[in-house]
Amino acid sequence: MLDLSRVLAGPLCAMQLGDLGADVIKIERPGVGDESRAWGPPWDAAGVSAYFLCCNRNKLGVAADLDDRAGAALVQKLIAGADIVVENFLAEALERRGLGADAMVARNPRLIWCTIQGFARDPTRPGYDYVVQAESGWMSITGEPTGAPMKVGVALADVLAAKEAAVAVLAALSGLRAGAGVQRRVRISLHEAAVAALVNVAQNALVTGAPASRWGNAHPNLVPYELFDAADRPVVIAVGNDSQYTALVGVLGDAALADARFATNAGRVAAREEVVALVRAAIRKAPAAAWMERLREAGVPAGIVRSVRQALEGADASSASGVGPQPPGAVRRPPPALDEHGALVRSRGWDAFAP
Repeated sequence: MLDLSRVLAGPLCAMQLGDLGADVIKIERPGVGDESRAWGPPWDAAGVSAYFLCCNRNKLGVAADLDDRAGAALVQKLIAGADIVVENFLAEALERRGLGADAMVARNPRLIWCTIQGFARDPTRPGYDYVVQAESGWMSITGEPTGAPMKVGVALADVLAAKEAAVAVLAALSGLRAGAGVQRRVRISLHEAAVAALVNVAQNALVTGAPASRWGNAHPNLVPYELFDAADRPVVIAVGNDSQYTALVGVLGDAALADARFATNAGRVAAREEVVALVRAAIRKAPAAAWMERLREAGVPAGIVRSVRQALEGADASSASGVGPQPPGAVRRPPPALDEHGALVRSRGWDAFAP
């Protein structure tokens, strides 16, 4: 697999496929490489940005200038021997260099070519996660109800597009190997991935015709389903059905919460402020750990708000290669230094992966 992408969505897609066993060669610009190499601090002990490290393991690294005849020839040769190409160039940028997707796919009958764009309707427009979060509706529903629109704390549009791209590539590859007629040109856009990810919020708007609102830490369709302050720290309670609510009432021990009006979720949504106020008052009376123990025993979904460092405790994670994949994925090699494997790949091509 050839990774001609940069920054996050494309490299993450390629890394995920590499985690699953694909042989991946990453092509970068000589001298500077993927621009995320400069997105720091923080840097590791070798001076590599944490951003680059998060999405480039399980790859061989090669520097090649696509505007140079030798560099373009090397990439063209690698494409000819590849099963998959992932790239996120702006429209026609590769065509101008003699590396257009349609021509490359026509020459290689087993090639799956995945283009990741910012906006499907305007492929000449750069795709940055922050802009996509703004234009996909995400920011309009994120943040406190009376506050400013807010982006998600992770470049989630990039992450979702990466996962959609990986799934689409695997589906095309499976169909091709099964002898089915498949589209070998795969196109994924950050904007379309983000709009699709609105899921129930989008459906609420489609069903009602009303604009979606910002709910802060609350939920538009479920009550109680939000953040509450215990005596020492915040906890979240996520009641997803009526039996869980009954269990919550038993844990909190407030008879007012057992009012027949609150027996169904629809009733609780109608009386949102009253229910939430009662739960809030009860939760303040004890520390988070005490509530967590009782809620867990009662089968009520709940959690403590943890920091990122706390969330990483016990995780399969490394400062060298990021958060490890879930099985059957595996970390086989750390992210490459710029042109670390250039000489090897130039001399051996795809045989660079041979034992």
